[in-house]
Amino acid sequence: MLTFNGSFIAMTEQEKRVHMLLKAVIYHYHGLDEMERIDLEETSARLNASDELKWALDFVAIDYITSFERARAYLNDIIRDYTKDKRVGFINMVWQSNNLKGYVTEMEATAMLKLAKDWNVEKELIEMVLK
Repeated sequence: MLTFNGSFIAMTEQEKRVHMLLKAVIYHYHGLDEMERIDLEETSARLNASDELKWALDFVAIDYITSFERARAYLNDIIRDYTKDKRVGFINMVWQSNNLKGYVTEMEATAMLKLAKDWNVEKELIEMVLK
């Protein structure tokens, strides 16, 4: 289950892929550290998404350098059909996940802003950041 604006919803296989890819690609943006690796594994277990995690890690491993832009194109094709609440929920999830380590790097923030702009939820991300 995942929370979007306080309500629980079941995740589809595609949503699990989106969730795991978002986390994996943002975490790998600066090099995956141990805390992030553990978070990916725990998230995968919580969502029953081990196949989706493997897929996301394989996606990144194809070409680490281009993984964000490839993920961005892949996600933009899928996310455009999601409700605004779901888009905000995914941006919020990745923002909160990055805050687990106590900070968000400029590169990570820039990547999330690009996605938020693509998904037409830039204002909502900025509001989350300011809280």
